Amino acid sequence: MRLAAMTIALLTVLTAAGQTPSFEAASVKPAPPPSGRAMLIHMGGDPGRVSYQNVTLKQLLTKAYGVKDYQVSGPAWIDTERYDVTATMPEKTPKETVERMLQNLLAERFQLKLHRESKEGPVYALVVAKGGPKLKKSEMAAAPAGSAGGGPGRGIRMRPGKLEGNGMDMGFFTDVLSTLVGRPVLDQTGLKDAYDCTLEFTPDATLSMPMMKMSMARPEGAPEGAAPESSGPSIFTAVQEQLGLKLESRKAPLDLLVVDSAEKVPTEN
Repeated sequence: MRLAAMTIALLTVLTAAGQTPSFEAASVKPAPPPSGRAMLIHMGGDPGRVSYQNVTLKQLLTKAYGVKDYQVSGPAWIDTERYDVTATMPEKTPKETVERMLQNLLAERFQLKLHRESKEGPVYALVVAKGGPKLKKSEMAAAPAGSAGGGPGRGIRMRPGKLEGNGMDMGFFTDVLSTLVGRPVLDQTGLKDAYDCTLEFTPDATLSMPMMKMSMARPEGAPEGAAPESSGPSIFTAVQEQLGLKLESRKAPLDLLVVDSAEKVPTEN
């Protein structure tokens, strides 16, 4: 433990001095093709280790820079090509240092060049609809924003035309909605608790967002050509009628992370 503490302290000093913190060991490689119908995505790790499996470069950038999916723009492939990343570091390495390590790893392996900019763009504001929210307050703590779980029973499950959330706060929920409607969703509900909810809707085939494609995937065991039923409400109607919330179209300034150039195939480990 003393050795780990000394290592962390050294990393902090190096970062403050402008030097580059790096993982003890790291592997970055293209993910193998999915073996089944389901596309499984894992973003987590154990103390002293990070593990991202079957993730896109865009998803890696959100983790490295602490931004939302809709804040990252660049070539179309950063949202389609998938990779496996594992890396080790001293236990209890500060989150900020881990982010710096991941930033440097991505820059090195993908020959990544990017810049930040701010511009006004279309968004949806999530507000409480007339009549008030129809959400069930959860008995469990909120699932961390951007996580696929956060603990036993917490998180989100997606099936064709159906979303089931447990222990979700509004920050997490708006992240999910952003991928479903293809536009940034800003939380303006004022709701602070964690909630359980079920949302049933008709997926919009005109949207190309990855989460929407996943929600439209053929259920396991379904025959070839099977598609989600299209008799249900749109995502917008479902949010209002089933959850007592409303998506309002607006414009707002957005801070963006723009990928200027990057290599599809990362350099060897």
